[in-house]
Amino acid sequence: MNAFEVNALKPSLIFTGDLTLDKQFLVLGKGFALTQEVINGLKLWGFTSVSCDGTIDDGTQDKDIINRDTDDIIAETKAEDEQKARERAEKADALGASLKEGAKLIQTLNTEASRLDMTRKVYKKYYDYIESLYTHYATHKEIDKEQLSKVVQELISFVRENRRFVLRMNPKVESNDKKFLVNHAMRSSIIALTIGIRLRMQFTQLIELGQACILHEIGMLRLPPQLYITDKKLQPQEKAKLASHPLLGYELVKEIGFTLPIQRGVLEHHEKENGSGYPRHITSEDISTYAKIIAVACAFEAITAPRHYRSARPKYEAMLEILRNSNKQYDENVIKALLYSFSIFPIGVYVYLANGKIARITDTKPDDPRHPIAQILGEKAADGDPRTVETDEASNKVVRVLNQQEVSDVLKSLGITEDD
Repeated sequence: MNAFEVNALKPSLIFTGDLTLDKQFLVLGKGFALTQEVINGLKLWGFTSVSCDGTIDDGTQDKDIINRDTDDIIAETKAEDEQKARERAEKADALGASLKEGAKLIQTLNTEASRLDMTRKVYKKYYDYIESLYTHYATHKEIDKEQLSKVVQELISFVRENRRFVLRMNPKVESNDKKFLVNHAMRSSIIALTIGIRLRMQFTQLIELGQACILHEIGMLRLPPQLYITDKKLQPQEKAKLASHPLLGYELVKEIGFTLPIQRGVLEHHEKENGSGYPRHITSEDISTYAKIIAVACAFEAITAPRHYRSARPKYEAMLEILRNSNKQYDENVIKALLYSFSIFPIGVYVYLANGKIARITDTKPDDPRHPIAQILGEKAADGDPRTVETDEASNKVVRVLNQQEVSDVLKSLGITEDD
């Protein structure tokens, strides 16, 4: 296997073998001419080298291809396309089976820690899939709609059955533009699906919602990353360019052939109920349901995720900000669904109780967002799992949310990590 530096690649080069990334993702098939578009995509995504099991064709190899009959070439190309389609379908089926198996295995595990650990592993598989989807689009301008639909179907079941674990997954700081977009797509999609499930949306609607949310920022791939990964103040012209990404994403998903509801979800996810959003400045009655949900999910994710230029804000503060709904930016029904899905003290936050104990919120009560389920730190139940209580207005009342420094000090004193 030979390696070739991306910076040394030139348009029109032809290789005698398939050109790949990490020996897995196909960049260019054998015998096809390299284009500037592919080279730009590789550079945009930060790849420094590609691999090939052959060499650069100097014109002395495979000359017989010139003499083949046109019909033979067409037949061969068709056969290759069919083979690739079969391989994509097999990969989709294998991925779906793996995700389904992992999600169901969570329910069979005996301890809270093991269930959380398995949730983390399944979450990583979904993340890897979204990363491969973005990578393949950046280099090939293709998205396998059927595979995406199948993966979203499994993701819906994963979120529905393991909500209290998956909502505890903490984001990491990502300075790389590719990682940033993938992380944002992954977390926003889980939040959006959680909201959609709470709103009792039909399964077919949830599939479309999940696809729209995974793809809602893909228009960013047509913009320089310094526009959306920066701590510098953007100039008016730069802001206008950044604000074009919903339209770019809409054109992209329309070209690929996604349904109109998915197209609208991508196009309208930055619109606001009061008309102050973009790109069309439409108001509540004209904004699609998917876009309304994605707007709230994105806002919550953006507040609670760290960026390379700032720390994440606590989930409790994010919930209060969304509930405040300044200038009526978001749909009230969607906000209510977010509240009942996470509670006023969102899943994952650490709190101080009236009885002097420290706890972590691990679940919600279906009809009471004021009093979620809390896991007492340092105490065990009879089965060995951490002891949980229903918060209330008495001894188990939540007095306040701990700040990050207090959380770090408490966890250090107990000898546990935040992901335990």
